[in-house]
Amino acid sequence: MKSVKVGLLGLGTVGTGVVRIVEGNQEDLSSQVGSPIMISKVAVKNIDKLRNIEIDPSKLTEDPWEVIRDPEIDVIVEVMGGIEQTKEYILEALNLGKHIVTANKDLMALHGSEILAKAQEKECDVFYEASVAGGIPIIRTLIEGFSSDRILKIMGIVNGTTNYILTKMSQEGASYEDVLKEAQELGYAESDPTGDVEGLDAARKMAILSTLGFRTNVDLSDVSVKGISSVTKDDISYAKNLGYEMKLIGIAERQDEHITISVQPTMIKQSHPIASVNGVFNAVVVHGESVGETMFYGAGAGELPTATSIVADLIAVIKNLKLGVNGLKAIVPYKTKKIQSDEQIFYKNFILLHVDDKAGVLARITQIFAEYDVSLASVVQQPNEHNPDAEIIIITHKASKANMDKVLKHFEQLDVIQRIKSVYRVEDI
Repeated sequence: MKSVKVGLLGLGTVGTGVVRIVEGNQEDLSSQVGSPIMISKVAVKNIDKLRNIEIDPSKLTEDPWEVIRDPEIDVIVEVMGGIEQTKEYILEALNLGKHIVTANKDLMALHGSEILAKAQEKECDVFYEASVAGGIPIIRTLIEGFSSDRILKIMGIVNGTTNYILTKMSQEGASYEDVLKEAQELGYAESDPTGDVEGLDAARKMAILSTLGFRTNVDLSDVSVKGISSVTKDDISYAKNLGYEMKLIGIAERQDEHITISVQPTMIKQSHPIASVNGVFNAVVVHGESVGETMFYGAGAGELPTATSIVADLIAVIKNLKLGVNGLKAIVPYKTKKIQSDEQIFYKNFILLHVDDKAGVLARITQIFAEYDVSLASVVQQPNEHNPDAEIIIITHKASKANMDKVLKHFEQLDVIQRIKSVYRVEDI
């Protein structure tokens, strides 16, 4: 049987995992696709670098073009990262009729529509399961498992770094700064953690999931983003006392064919399974019109979990290659994108105010909520030994984002409110 030859761009943590799985599970993989799978050439930054995996030095090259333009290579697996230069590599590979498997969420979030259009033109496969939620097969689930249903909502924890930080803050009462430092020392957070803690990584993943789930082209600019750097241990303590856990949640919703996508710290009811997803693990909840709520949980990153998704995509490409159906399974967005206005976006809110400790303050505050048609689910006023002002904790019923923005703007001008300490979305699910 003729081997299927694979070119690998990148031999870092994930690339090493791909080699381990392909070479270590060769018998099982070959039985599935009907021929051996050979990683025949690998592009690396430095050929002489010491690696924790044995690989034939003759397969290594420092020139990615040597891999892409090799006429014997059938499939390119891209795990090198990067955006613009990598896009150039991928488009050229497609022009040459090669199929693509990638774990590059940044590339697919920013240029996915262009890459998929080129793949359709050249009748090539582009699979990218590993770009979202590591080892969780959520992309294939959205494309195939929900093919007969209409997805109404996708909600999830899709960034392990922020989930680790918020978990430690919740369980140990530690500060954001201390846990971030620990996460960096353990390798869970980068030396520059901005992409993770400010929600940008999660936003790119939600753009990908929304495009697939709603069958429309969702751009990164369509995602409203707020990170966790302003979350305090007091915020988390208040949330726990009210029966919630704080998580960085990506939410994509559809109503009357209008969609909204956001990433923000969110208070999740402790009774929901997603509230107990801790550490670096990920989870995605999908609401189908017919099936209702389903939840997918697992490792969101790491060498072998991510490599597992990549190799699963590789197997799918090779099966299509054997059947002669490459390029026919691509999901091409066909719906016109309609984004919800702030007047159409409704959710519950948690607000923590520092106010003057005197009579009549609460009445003035509740009057402002009423003025903008925001009803209140609960109001608690309490002293704080660390704060000379009184604290008022409010949870609203579902209110439009437009009206809540008006309330908060009015609060900024109210002399009895010293500070709007915290505002978070609340999800009872």
